[in-house]
Amino acid sequence: MTASIAYQIVQDLWKLNRNFCSSDYESSIAYLSQILRFETHAFHAKDQLNGWVIPPKWDLKSASIRYQGQQIFAAHHPLQVIGLSAPFRGEVSREELVKHLHYDRRDPQATPYHFRQNYRPWERDWGFCVTKEFYDALPEGSYEVEIETEESEGVLKVLSYTKAGTHPETFTFVAHLDHPGMANDDLAGVAVGVDLFTRLSDRPTKYTYQLVLVQEIIGSAFYLGKLPNLREHLVESCFLEMLGSETELAFQRSYKGETLLEMILERLLQSRPHRFGPFRSIICNDEPVWESYGIPMASLSRFPYPEYHSDKDNLSIISRDALEDSIQLLELLIDELDQATLMRKKFEGVPALSNPSYDLYVDPGQPAFGTVGDEKNKRLRLLMDLMPLYPKKRFVQQIAADVGLPPDDVLAYLRRWAQKELIELI
Repeated sequence: MTASIAYQIVQDLWKLNRNFCSSDYESSIAYLSQILRFETHAFHAKDQLNGWVIPPKWDLKSASIRYQGQQIFAAHHPLQVIGLSAPFRGEVSREELVKHLHYDRRDPQATPYHFRQNYRPWERDWGFCVTKEFYDALPEGSYEVEIETEESEGVLKVLSYTKAGTHPETFTFVAHLDHPGMANDDLAGVAVGVDLFTRLSDRPTKYTYQLVLVQEIIGSAFYLGKLPNLREHLVESCFLEMLGSETELAFQRSYKGETLLEMILERLLQSRPHRFGPFRSIICNDEPVWESYGIPMASLSRFPYPEYHSDKDNLSIISRDALEDSIQLLELLIDELDQATLMRKKFEGVPALSNPSYDLYVDPGQPAFGTVGDEKNKRLRLLMDLMPLYPKKRFVQQIAADVGLPPDDVLAYLRRWAQKELIELI
């Protein structure tokens, strides 16, 4: 296994300070745009949405702590200063300093990820993330603290790449490009997505496939909320998360858990070590944002892993085999999605299906007169009754699961509907 593009992306970008709006995020966009022709969607500070506020562009210049004239701490890793830290320069007591120090309760030698200020730019404090060992070793006395930042108005940038198919119905794969100084979360998901779409880019497809790279939650919120025209053809989606570690694959269902993508992925995963979970039981990312706009979102990840949200999430835990395994699984998924038959409804209301002009009525039989249909007949009757209730688009494989019939039996009946121009099948 190789996954050369995916591994190279992680190797080149993981150390960058990829805060929501930052120079390193811009550099990451430029790098990825050399691999795929992404479209950039820019949102500005005035574009507030449902209480979400775009933070300022924030770059850390330097940060240090001195004790008795000696420098005892200098930030050399993006996680060592809290996200969107306010600038600060001054002398503080140990009691005051420790109020601004954050350490990892899981590992005394790890530096944790402090991210909440990115989502709450209206209440900013200054601070560092340190190891528990450093925290515990601080003596009493005065400390000289300096955090220097460079700030300007923030522009939130979301990337999208669309592989157009014969039909506009679109399956979307999403990953988040933020999380500074980490490799698996979620740069590995980004890398898998980009590698996957480079392989897909020249392949003729029946359906359209899209890759969207966002800042976690807020990027999806602005992308879907501010660009409603882009939602028109989106049918199903999948979040790609933390796919570079050697931990087993974890598949999380969408809210209703009934998409075609899930049906296929669940079957494909049977040949790999994996685990399943219902909506929001394994991981919590952008899924509710997409679901709130009626776009079901499943998630594929390798969560949990021990190094999560710490500086130990680095290149050393990234497996080329895990990346390639993830990409190959998604290639198989797209191959099967592309073979699926989609029903598009062309009618509204309830047609009189016994009318000779339709002749689509399924007679369930009448027990009082000694006529009762067999099991297949009963299930076809259920299908007949469900047709007016279905949304405008539904895949035949989903319909077959609804009524408990083989897809070929469902397709044979639906072809009769298509002949009457009540639906079309693609």
